[in-house]
Amino acid sequence: MDFQEGDKVQLFIKSETALGYIVTINEEFEGLLYRNEVFQDVEENMEIDGYIKTIREDGKIDVSLRPQGFRNVIDKDVDKVLEKLKNSRDGYLLLTDKSSPESIKFQLQMSKKAFKKAVGNLYRNKLIVLKEDRIELVK
Repeated sequence: MDFQEGDKVQLFIKSETALGYIVTINEEFEGLLYRNEVFQDVEENMEIDGYIKTIREDGKIDVSLRPQGFRNVIDKDVDKVLEKLKNSRDGYLLLTDKSSPESIKFQLQMSKKAFKKAVGNLYRNKLIVLKEDRIELVK
């Protein structure tokens, strides 16, 4: 097995379990994609790009649909929030750090933690304004 954490791989969704999805990695190895890390529709017999998340001591492999490493992930999330704001009719989203994880997942297909990091980055770069009930693009 010549994988390293962070490597981009091809995943084939084999079956669903209580923890998530059993996947075949590059048509050769088996891995696990945890349910709580899936923010898009996946189904059995689907092929999708993924990333090696962890190679455990017992040889089992955990995978993710998101690139690994803080910089890769935050950039992608920032782009997603910014794009959603730019495409909104009024230049704002009715989401805040108090929004429910379900609302954030529904609107942005990301976790609340990822959303808060992305919003923090946008705020620090003065690209958005934080209001009590929404986030707005700086005009």
